[in-house]
Amino acid sequence: MGLSAQIDSWFTAHRDEIIGWRRHLHANPEVSHHEVETAAFIAQTLRDYGLEPHLFPETGLYVDIGPEDNEKLAFRADIDALRVEEVSNLPFASRVPGVSHSCGHDVHTTICLALACALSTLDLPFGIRIIFQPAEEVMDGGAPDVIKWGGLDGVACIYAVHAEPKIQVGQIGVRTGAITSAADVLRIAVNGPGGHTSRPHLTNDVVYALGSLVTQLPALLSRRVDPRTGTVLVFGQIEAGIAPNAVPKTGRIGGTIRTQDIGTWRSLEPLMEELVADVVAPTGCAHELTYIRGVPPVMNDDVATSALVEAARAVDPHAVIQAPQSSGGEDFSWYLEQVPGSMARLGCWSGTGQKYDLHRGDIDIDERCIDVGVRLFASVVERFGGMQDAQAAALT
Repeated sequence: MGLSAQIDSWFTAHRDEIIGWRRHLHANPEVSHHEVETAAFIAQTLRDYGLEPHLFPETGLYVDIGPEDNEKLAFRADIDALRVEEVSNLPFASRVPGVSHSCGHDVHTTICLALACALSTLDLPFGIRIIFQPAEEVMDGGAPDVIKWGGLDGVACIYAVHAEPKIQVGQIGVRTGAITSAADVLRIAVNGPGGHTSRPHLTNDVVYALGSLVTQLPALLSRRVDPRTGTVLVFGQIEAGIAPNAVPKTGRIGGTIRTQDIGTWRSLEPLMEELVADVVAPTGCAHELTYIRGVPPVMNDDVATSALVEAARAVDPHAVIQAPQSSGGEDFSWYLEQVPGSMARLGCWSGTGQKYDLHRGDIDIDERCIDVGVRLFASVVERFGGMQDAQAAALT
């Protein structure tokens, strides 16, 4: 049997155990940078299968399988949960008030954990690294820490999946180039001397300045940035004043700016500094812009994505669909700034009833997607081995 078939056979024999892992993780979520028990559970499970995990300095870990003397194929799972109350009423629902795996990271973790344990039973001719990354859900993500801690050292290529409740189980969404968007945060504080609303001409109107920023900045941005880049600025927070007849001294707004184009992303901060200053200047108010760089778009490498498509079609010839580009952010992008790789959308909708959305407390993921994810990654492993063999043959 080939590698893929051997992993599939192992998975079939251990499926109940694997689903148990997922349900344990789902019931015991931990938020970003606090994934202590999650990391301990993953590490112990790996040790139970004879593997030696390497713990990161804070939370998270990775495990290497196979030879150490060649470049490795890597897979990444994010292990953190969200501060979202679960209302799914599942028998294994979150036991932690106000925290849940409502983004499917428990599924990602289970897939990679199963892959690692399956690979531990095989005699691999090349190296595999499985990364269990903390803190994907916060800016600017845990991926930069993993890179700093050496998580990509010796890695030739990296893959990941993300659960997608808008796609049916069995389908795998792929896309070359940007599959997510960059996501940055803007916070703007506006200040003035304060005053009475009956005499606005004697003060600098903070509320008027805030209103101008909220309405004019998105419009100005649309005239300074190519609309084909999908660049969108939306404010979700505005605070000012406590009395209807008093002009306040201070006010704040906050929002996100997203773009599908990495070149645009690199130019947004100085552009926003210019536009904010231009809008506020006529009001006479002072302002302070805090621009928080988030993550770049996930830019799927064309060769790595082609290999992913071949791997998916080997699992099911009808599995592959074109994934739409998401306006959400994802810190897997930082890995792809360093090495080639690709992220796929893993269908997790049952095919009947409601289609849920990520980051909702009522999301109900069809666990059959774990089967698909493990088989997909097993197929990627087999193809990576084939490429290694071809390269070795070319050198002889």
